[in-house]
Amino acid sequence: MADVAAVAGVSHQTVSRVLNQHASVRDETRDRVQAAIEELGYRRNSAARALATSRSATLGVVTTGSALFGPTSTLIAVEEAARDRGYFVSVATLRTYDTAAMYEALEHFMAQGVDGIVVIAPHDDVAAAVESFRAPVPVVVVAALAGATTGVPGDPASATMSVAVDQRAGARAATEHLLALGHSDVLHVAGPQDWFDARERAAGWRAALEAHGIEPTRPRTCSWSAEDGYRAGRDLAEAVVAGEGPTAVLAGNDQLALGILRALWERGLGVPDDVSVVGFDDVAGAAYFVPPLTTVRQPFAALGAQCVAMVLASLAGEAVAAERIEPELVVRSSTGPPR
Repeated sequence: MADVAAVAGVSHQTVSRVLNQHASVRDETRDRVQAAIEELGYRRNSAARALATSRSATLGVVTTGSALFGPTSTLIAVEEAARDRGYFVSVATLRTYDTAAMYEALEHFMAQGVDGIVVIAPHDDVAAAVESFRAPVPVVVVAALAGATTGVPGDPASATMSVAVDQRAGARAATEHLLALGHSDVLHVAGPQDWFDARERAAGWRAALEAHGIEPTRPRTCSWSAEDGYRAGRDLAEAVVAGEGPTAVLAGNDQLALGILRALWERGLGVPDDVSVVGFDDVAGAAYFVPPLTTVRQPFAALGAQCVAMVLASLAGEAVAAERIEPELVVRSSTGPPR
Protein backbone atom coordinates (compact mmCIF):
# COMPACT_ATOMS: atom_id res chain seq x y z
CA MET A 1 0.00 0.00 0.00
CA ALA A 2 2.92 2.32 0.72
CA ASP A 3 4.28 1.66 -2.79
CA VAL A 4 0.87 2.41 -4.32
CA ALA A 5 0.64 5.62 -2.31
CA ALA A 6 4.10 6.74 -3.49
CA VAL A 7 3.34 6.09 -7.18
CA ALA A 8 -0.08 7.78 -6.98
CA GLY A 9 1.29 10.70 -4.96
CA VAL A 10 -1.27 10.27 -2.17
CA SER A 11 -1.26 9.19 1.45
CA HIS A 12 -1.44 5.61 2.73
CA GLN A 13 -4.84 6.49 4.21
CA THR A 14 -6.17 7.60 0.81
CA VAL A 15 -5.18 4.27 -0.72
CA SER A 16 -7.04 2.53 2.10
CA ARG A 17 -10.14 4.62 1.44
CA VAL A 18 -10.07 3.77 -2.25
CA LEU A 19 -9.71 0.06 -1.50
CA ASN A 20 -12.63 0.23 0.94
CA GLN A 21 -14.75 2.20 -1.58
CA HIS A 22 -15.06 5.17 0.75
CA ALA A 23 -17.27 7.94 -0.62
CA SER A 24 -15.02 10.81 0.46
CA VAL A 25 -12.43 10.35 -2.32
CA ARG A 26 -12.49 12.53 -5.43
CA ASP A 27 -12.90 10.71 -8.74
CA GLU A 28 -9.59 12.07 -10.03
CA THR A 29 -7.72 10.79 -6.97
CA ARG A 30 -9.51 7.43 -7.13
CA ASP A 31 -8.52 7.00 -10.78
CA ARG A 32 -4.90 7.83 -9.97
CA VAL A 33 -4.80 5.27 -7.18
CA GLN A 34 -6.45 2.59 -9.35
CA ALA A 35 -3.89 3.26 -12.09
CA ALA A 36 -1.05 2.79 -9.57
CA ILE A 37 -2.62 -0.44 -8.33
CA GLU A 38 -2.77 -1.81 -11.88
CA GLU A 39 0.78 -0.66 -12.66
CA LEU A 40 2.24 -2.32 -9.57
CA GLY A 41 0.00 -5.41 -9.64
CA TYR A 42 -1.00 -4.75 -6.04
CA ARG A 43 -3.23 -7.31 -4.28
CA ARG A 44 -4.65 -6.97 -0.78
CA ASN A 45 -3.21 -9.33 1.80
CA SER A 46 -6.35 -10.73 3.40
CA ALA A 47 -4.38 -12.36 6.23
CA ALA A 48 -2.74 -9.06 7.15
CA ARG A 49 -6.07 -7.28 6.91
CA ALA A 50 -7.67 -9.83 9.23
CA LEU A 51 -4.92 -9.25 11.81
CA ALA A 52 -5.38 -5.49 11.62
CA THR A 53 -9.18 -5.47 11.77
CA SER A 54 -9.95 -8.71 13.67
CA ARG A 55 -12.26 -9.52 10.75
CA SER A 56 -11.61 -12.07 8.03
CA ALA A 57 -14.27 -10.78 5.58
CA THR A 58 -15.23 -14.43 5.19
CA LEU A 59 -18.51 -16.18 5.90
CA GLY A 60 -18.76 -19.91 6.47
CA VAL A 61 -21.62 -21.76 4.76
CA VAL A 62 -22.64 -25.24 5.86
CA THR A 63 -24.76 -27.17 3.38
CA THR A 64 -25.96 -30.74 3.11
CA GLY A 65 -24.12 -31.32 -0.16
CA SER A 66 -27.44 -32.07 -1.83
CA ALA A 67 -27.85 -31.54 -5.57
CA LEU A 68 -31.51 -30.65 -5.01
CA PHE A 69 -32.65 -27.35 -6.50
CA GLY A 70 -33.53 -25.54 -3.26
CA PRO A 71 -30.32 -26.08 -1.25
CA THR A 72 -28.11 -25.55 -4.30
CA SER A 73 -29.88 -22.35 -5.31
CA THR A 74 -29.67 -21.06 -1.75
CA LEU A 75 -25.90 -21.69 -1.63
CA ILE A 76 -25.36 -19.81 -4.90
CA ALA A 77 -27.54 -16.93 -3.70
CA VAL A 78 -25.65 -16.60 -0.41
CA GLU A 79 -22.28 -16.62 -2.20
CA GLU A 80 -23.40 -13.92 -4.65
CA ALA A 81 -24.87 -11.76 -1.88
CA ALA A 82 -21.70 -12.10 0.20
CA ARG A 83 -19.53 -11.10 -2.74
CA ASP A 84 -21.71 -8.03 -3.33
CA ARG A 85 -21.00 -6.98 0.26
CA GLY A 86 -17.24 -7.54 -0.05
CA TYR A 87 -17.18 -10.95 1.66
CA PHE A 88 -15.79 -14.29 0.59
CA VAL A 89 -17.49 -17.61 1.31
CA SER A 90 -15.96 -20.82 2.65
CA VAL A 91 -18.17 -23.89 2.13
CA ALA A 92 -18.39 -27.10 4.16
CA THR A 93 -20.67 -29.91 3.05
CA LEU A 94 -22.06 -32.55 5.41
CA ARG A 95 -21.73 -36.22 4.51
CA THR A 96 -24.15 -37.13 7.30
CA TYR A 97 -26.73 -35.11 9.21
CA ASP A 98 -25.61 -36.03 12.73
CA THR A 99 -24.43 -33.69 15.47
CA ALA A 100 -20.78 -34.82 15.24
CA ALA A 101 -20.58 -33.91 11.55
CA MET A 102 -22.14 -30.51 12.18
CA TYR A 103 -19.79 -29.78 15.07
CA GLU A 104 -16.82 -30.70 12.90
CA ALA A 105 -17.93 -28.27 10.18
CA LEU A 106 -18.59 -25.45 12.64
CA GLU A 107 -15.28 -25.98 14.44
CA HIS A 108 -13.54 -25.88 11.06
CA PHE A 109 -14.99 -22.43 10.49
CA MET A 110 -14.00 -21.29 13.97
CA ALA A 111 -10.40 -22.26 13.16
CA GLN A 112 -10.64 -20.23 9.95
CA GLY A 113 -11.77 -17.18 11.89
CA VAL A 114 -14.92 -16.57 9.85
CA ASP A 115 -17.02 -13.52 10.75
CA GLY A 116 -20.31 -15.40 10.62
CA ILE A 117 -21.92 -18.66 9.55
CA VAL A 118 -24.90 -19.48 7.34
CA VAL A 119 -26.33 -22.98 7.71
CA ILE A 120 -28.55 -24.27 4.94
CA ALA A 121 -30.58 -26.63 7.10
CA PRO A 122 -33.63 -28.08 5.36
CA HIS A 123 -33.45 -31.25 7.45
CA ASP A 124 -34.52 -31.76 11.09
CA ASP A 125 -31.23 -33.30 12.21
CA VAL A 126 -29.13 -30.47 10.76
CA ALA A 127 -31.12 -27.78 12.55
CA ALA A 128 -31.05 -29.70 15.84
CA ALA A 129 -27.26 -29.94 15.70
CA VAL A 130 -26.91 -26.21 15.02
CA GLU A 131 -29.20 -25.27 17.90
CA SER A 132 -26.92 -27.06 20.38
CA PHE A 133 -23.73 -25.36 19.20
CA ARG A 134 -22.74 -22.08 20.86
CA ALA A 135 -20.73 -20.26 18.21
CA PRO A 136 -18.91 -17.02 19.10
CA VAL A 137 -20.03 -15.49 15.79
CA PRO A 138 -23.49 -14.82 14.30
CA VAL A 139 -25.21 -17.93 12.91
CA VAL A 140 -28.11 -17.74 10.47
CA VAL A 141 -30.06 -20.91 9.77
CA VAL A 142 -31.91 -21.13 6.46
CA ALA A 143 -34.90 -23.20 7.53
CA ALA A 144 -38.60 -22.78 8.18
CA LEU A 145 -38.13 -23.17 11.95
CA ALA A 146 -41.29 -23.17 14.01
CA GLY A 147 -39.95 -20.77 16.63
CA ALA A 148 -38.82 -17.33 15.50
CA THR A 149 -35.42 -16.54 16.92
CA THR A 150 -33.76 -13.18 17.25
CA GLY A 151 -30.31 -11.87 17.88
CA VAL A 152 -29.42 -9.57 20.77
CA PRO A 153 -27.38 -6.43 20.06
CA GLY A 154 -23.74 -6.89 21.02
CA ASP A 155 -24.08 -10.64 21.58
CA PRO A 156 -23.70 -12.54 18.28
CA ALA A 157 -23.99 -15.89 20.04
CA SER A 158 -27.21 -14.99 21.87
CA ALA A 159 -29.40 -17.01 19.53
CA THR A 160 -29.45 -18.86 16.26
CA MET A 161 -31.21 -16.57 13.82
CA SER A 162 -33.48 -18.00 11.16
CA VAL A 163 -34.59 -16.92 7.72
CA ALA A 164 -36.69 -18.77 5.17
CA VAL A 165 -38.98 -18.48 2.22
CA ASP A 166 -42.54 -18.79 3.53
CA GLN A 167 -43.23 -22.31 2.27
CA ARG A 168 -46.61 -22.48 3.98
CA ALA A 169 -47.81 -19.30 2.28
CA GLY A 170 -46.61 -20.56 -1.09
CA ALA A 171 -48.43 -23.88 -0.81
CA ARG A 172 -51.53 -22.15 0.47
CA ALA A 173 -51.53 -19.73 -2.48
CA ALA A 174 -51.14 -22.65 -4.91
CA THR A 175 -54.03 -24.53 -3.30
CA GLU A 176 -56.19 -21.39 -3.23
CA HIS A 177 -55.52 -21.00 -6.95
CA LEU A 178 -56.84 -24.50 -7.60
CA LEU A 179 -59.88 -23.95 -5.39
CA ALA A 180 -60.65 -20.67 -7.17
CA LEU A 181 -60.67 -22.57 -10.46
CA GLY A 182 -63.45 -24.78 -9.07
CA HIS A 183 -61.53 -27.82 -7.81
CA SER A 184 -62.78 -29.28 -4.55
CA ASP A 185 -60.58 -32.39 -4.42
CA VAL A 186 -56.89 -31.44 -4.35
CA LEU A 187 -54.33 -34.16 -3.68
CA HIS A 188 -50.97 -33.25 -2.18
CA VAL A 189 -47.97 -35.33 -3.25
CA ALA A 190 -45.59 -34.27 -0.47
CA GLY A 191 -41.84 -34.37 -0.01
CA PRO A 192 -40.13 -36.20 2.88
CA GLN A 193 -41.60 -35.10 6.19
CA ASP A 194 -38.26 -34.82 8.01
CA TRP A 195 -37.63 -31.75 5.83
CA PHE A 196 -38.94 -28.42 7.14
CA ASP A 197 -40.02 -27.25 3.68
CA ALA A 198 -42.06 -30.39 3.03
CA ARG A 199 -43.94 -30.08 6.32
CA GLU A 200 -44.63 -26.39 5.81
CA ARG A 201 -45.93 -26.95 2.29
CA ALA A 202 -48.24 -29.71 3.56
CA ALA A 203 -49.46 -27.36 6.29
CA GLY A 204 -50.24 -24.64 3.75
CA TRP A 205 -52.18 -27.04 1.53
CA ARG A 206 -54.13 -28.31 4.54
CA ALA A 207 -54.92 -24.79 5.80
CA ALA A 208 -56.31 -23.70 2.43
CA LEU A 209 -58.63 -26.69 2.20
CA GLU A 210 -59.85 -26.32 5.78
CA ALA A 211 -60.53 -22.61 5.24
CA HIS A 212 -62.96 -23.65 2.48
CA GLY A 213 -64.62 -26.30 4.64
CA ILE A 214 -62.93 -29.19 2.82
CA GLU A 215 -61.57 -32.09 4.85
CA PRO A 216 -58.03 -32.82 3.58
CA THR A 217 -57.20 -36.37 2.57
CA ARG A 218 -53.93 -37.89 3.73
CA PRO A 219 -51.07 -36.55 1.56
CA ARG A 220 -49.00 -38.99 -0.46
CA THR A 221 -45.46 -38.77 1.01
CA CYS A 222 -42.51 -39.31 -1.33
CA SER A 223 -38.89 -38.36 -1.80
CA TRP A 224 -38.18 -35.24 -3.89
CA SER A 225 -37.51 -37.25 -7.07
CA ALA A 226 -39.29 -37.31 -10.41
CA GLU A 227 -39.23 -41.12 -10.13
CA ASP A 228 -41.36 -41.00 -6.97
CA GLY A 229 -43.62 -38.47 -8.65
CA TYR A 230 -44.06 -40.87 -11.54
CA ARG A 231 -45.07 -43.68 -9.17
CA ALA A 232 -47.58 -41.41 -7.44
CA GLY A 233 -48.81 -40.24 -10.83
CA ARG A 234 -49.48 -43.78 -12.01
CA ASP A 235 -51.65 -44.46 -8.97
CA LEU A 236 -53.39 -41.13 -9.47
CA ALA A 237 -54.03 -41.86 -13.15
CA GLU A 238 -55.68 -45.19 -12.38
CA ALA A 239 -57.94 -43.56 -9.81
CA VAL A 240 -58.93 -40.83 -12.27
CA VAL A 241 -59.70 -43.35 -15.01
CA ALA A 242 -61.86 -45.24 -12.50
CA GLY A 243 -63.73 -42.02 -11.71
CA GLU A 244 -62.40 -41.91 -8.14
CA GLY A 245 -59.41 -39.61 -8.43
CA PRO A 246 -58.93 -35.95 -7.54
CA THR A 247 -59.18 -33.29 -10.22
CA ALA A 248 -56.08 -31.41 -9.08
CA VAL A 249 -52.66 -32.13 -7.56
CA LEU A 250 -50.22 -29.96 -5.63
CA ALA A 251 -46.77 -31.54 -5.97
CA GLY A 252 -44.17 -30.95 -3.26
CA ASN A 253 -41.66 -29.76 -5.86
CA ASP A 254 -41.29 -29.46 -9.63
CA GLN A 255 -39.48 -32.79 -9.97
CA LEU A 256 -42.41 -34.60 -8.41
CA ALA A 257 -44.71 -32.65 -10.73
CA LEU A 258 -42.62 -33.73 -13.73
CA GLY A 259 -43.03 -37.39 -12.82
CA ILE A 260 -46.77 -36.91 -12.34
CA LEU A 261 -47.11 -35.25 -15.75
CA ARG A 262 -45.33 -38.19 -17.41
CA ALA A 263 -47.57 -40.76 -15.71
CA LEU A 264 -50.75 -38.91 -16.66
CA TRP A 265 -49.58 -38.56 -20.26
CA GLU A 266 -48.80 -42.28 -20.50
CA ARG A 267 -52.35 -43.10 -19.36
CA GLY A 268 -53.84 -40.79 -21.98
CA LEU A 269 -55.06 -38.19 -19.49
CA GLY A 270 -54.94 -34.49 -20.32
CA VAL A 271 -53.42 -31.75 -18.18
CA PRO A 272 -55.28 -29.63 -17.21
CA ASP A 273 -58.38 -31.09 -18.91
CA ASP A 274 -58.51 -34.18 -16.71
CA VAL A 275 -56.16 -33.18 -13.87
CA SER A 276 -54.60 -29.83 -12.97
CA VAL A 277 -51.02 -29.98 -11.67
CA VAL A 278 -49.08 -27.42 -9.63
CA GLY A 279 -45.40 -27.70 -8.68
CA PHE A 280 -43.14 -25.84 -6.29
CA ASP A 281 -39.75 -24.11 -6.92
CA ASP A 282 -40.02 -22.91 -10.55
CA VAL A 283 -36.90 -24.77 -11.61
CA ALA A 284 -35.12 -23.77 -14.79
CA GLY A 285 -37.17 -25.29 -17.60
CA ALA A 286 -40.50 -25.45 -15.73
CA ALA A 287 -41.96 -23.11 -18.35
CA TYR A 288 -41.07 -25.73 -21.00
CA PHE A 289 -42.65 -28.78 -19.40
CA VAL A 290 -45.59 -30.20 -21.38
CA PRO A 291 -47.73 -28.36 -20.56
CA PRO A 292 -45.85 -25.40 -19.03
CA LEU A 293 -46.01 -25.87 -15.27
CA THR A 294 -47.91 -23.68 -12.83
CA THR A 295 -45.61 -23.49 -9.82
CA VAL A 296 -44.44 -21.48 -6.82
CA ARG A 297 -41.28 -19.46 -7.41
CA GLN A 298 -38.85 -19.09 -4.52
CA PRO A 299 -36.94 -15.76 -4.48
CA PHE A 300 -33.49 -17.19 -3.79
CA ALA A 301 -31.64 -13.94 -4.52
CA ALA A 302 -33.65 -12.18 -1.82
CA LEU A 303 -33.06 -15.11 0.53
CA GLY A 304 -29.30 -14.97 0.05
CA ALA A 305 -29.22 -11.21 0.50
CA GLN A 306 -31.22 -11.48 3.72
CA CYS A 307 -28.86 -14.14 5.12
CA VAL A 308 -25.83 -11.91 4.62
CA ALA A 309 -27.65 -8.80 5.85
CA MET A 310 -28.61 -10.57 9.08
CA VAL A 311 -25.02 -11.66 9.76
CA LEU A 312 -23.65 -8.17 9.13
CA ALA A 313 -26.38 -6.51 11.20
CA SER A 314 -25.58 -8.81 14.12
CA LEU A 315 -21.87 -8.00 13.78
CA ALA A 316 -22.81 -4.32 13.94
CA GLY A 317 -24.63 -4.90 17.23
CA GLU A 318 -28.13 -4.50 15.81
CA ALA A 319 -31.16 -6.54 16.85
CA VAL A 320 -32.03 -9.08 14.18
CA ALA A 321 -35.50 -10.63 13.87
CA ALA A 322 -36.37 -13.90 12.19
CA GLU A 323 -37.50 -13.35 8.63
CA ARG A 324 -39.97 -14.92 6.22
CA ILE A 325 -39.69 -14.08 2.51
CA GLU A 326 -42.82 -14.29 0.38
CA PRO A 327 -42.77 -16.63 -2.64
CA GLU A 328 -44.63 -15.99 -5.89
CA LEU A 329 -47.27 -18.12 -7.60
CA VAL A 330 -46.49 -18.41 -11.33
CA VAL A 331 -49.60 -19.45 -13.26
CA ARG A 332 -49.06 -21.34 -16.51
CA SER A 333 -51.16 -23.76 -18.53
CA SER A 334 -50.95 -26.89 -16.37
CA THR A 335 -53.94 -25.63 -14.34
CA GLY A 336 -57.49 -24.93 -15.39
CA PRO A 337 -61.12 -25.48 -14.30
CA PRO A 338 -62.26 -29.09 -13.74
CA ARG A 339 -64.42 -30.76 -16.37
